[in-house]
Amino acid sequence: MKLIDVASSVLLFAVWLPTLNCSELPGAAETPENVREHLSRLPADDVWWSVTGEDMRWNNLNLQRISPTAAVHRGGSVSELAIQLNPAIASHAVDTPVGPMPFVKFLDSKHSTSMGVVVVHRGKIVFEHYARMESWQQPIMWSVSKVLVSAVVGILEARGRIDIDRPIESYIPEMSTSSYAGTTIRNLLDMATGLDCSEEYYDRTSCFNLLMQAMGETWWDENSPDNPYTYLANLKLPRFAEQGTSYEYGSINTDILGWLVESVTGMPFQDVLSEEIWSRAGMENDAAYVAPRFGVPHWDGGFFARMRDMVRFGILFTPSYHVVSHERIISEAYVGRLLSEGRPNLLAHPRRPGWERWTHDADQVLHNVFQWDLVWKNGDIYKGGWAGQGLLINPAKDLVAVYTGYFKDDEHSESSVLPRLREVLNQVYAPE
Repeated sequence: MKLIDVASSVLLFAVWLPTLNCSELPGAAETPENVREHLSRLPADDVWWSVTGEDMRWNNLNLQRISPTAAVHRGGSVSELAIQLNPAIASHAVDTPVGPMPFVKFLDSKHSTSMGVVVVHRGKIVFEHYARMESWQQPIMWSVSKVLVSAVVGILEARGRIDIDRPIESYIPEMSTSSYAGTTIRNLLDMATGLDCSEEYYDRTSCFNLLMQAMGETWWDENSPDNPYTYLANLKLPRFAEQGTSYEYGSINTDILGWLVESVTGMPFQDVLSEEIWSRAGMENDAAYVAPRFGVPHWDGGFFARMRDMVRFGILFTPSYHVVSHERIISEAYVGRLLSEGRPNLLAHPRRPGWERWTHDADQVLHNVFQWDLVWKNGDIYKGGWAGQGLLINPAKDLVAVYTGYFKDDEHSESSVLPRLREVLNQVYAPE
């Protein structure tokens, strides 16, 4: 197994560093005709995310040109991230469909649709590579958005404003006639409601697709629900299990939690996120949510932000939080709960098999928890996104990694970044 040498890695990293001459960047040089051409290819009778390949890559990076958005504002001075590149990450060989190759070569190869990867160790950038985007662009993070919602819920819980063991109608009285009445906030956080509203993105008659229609997240017509809050309040669903006994991935849980935050604070969710996190962590840029109908953000998957700012969010969960904030925004106790308060029985009894698709070492998985998909025995905590996005943190190792991508035209034939990224980081930053 041949690895590229350290000198070559350093030279490659020098080439990879973002140039300061923005006029030379492909995105900056894009002409109005290019933009018009991309926009003209948006589906006429379907939603923008239904496309794949190069069009999906462009759409994932240009949401502000496609849809109305709800801003999440930054504030204060920027927390500068020191750069201390570790060439061992780039050169570490990973398995690919054509045999082993250096991690960075895999990211650039036809086997990957990685747009960008940023890794931070002890608050310093140790790897940063943008294979198919520019560093200043703001890719959609899809379901990684969910842990922004759960983080805000955690902050409000710590202040005594939310008790996660109470039923949702305690805070949203409108939900008292919904099938979700009696469902605890903890079970919404852990996707263990026992109610059947699973992820059906393309069936326009499904429970979740109808909610997506109401939010403008997919195709809407005059027969669609008009108000997501009313839709949720009146939703009647079959039950497949008692709450708290079985895992069923469902973005509807996140949407209810977003409404919970709004109900408790009396503010739009995006403003709460700005106030509690985004304006307090030295972010470089405002972020935003896709919000095509009546300004209601897609809490479950519509967040887009600069990659370095997503890394700053991840740093809040590590001992190096002081690099981005003078105060501990995400408490050490909350991070400890992510590691210890998951319920293994949920993943042991999923509604549908398939969560194993995220990992090749299922015996090393501990649990899911608080909207995070997986927690491993080595302390890795992971949240993934639908089209190749991910946030990976390991508080004990003081590691954060963020990556983003898209689907090929043939859908899902690309090789996943996650298992290769974990392999690299677990080897390079093995316990001492």
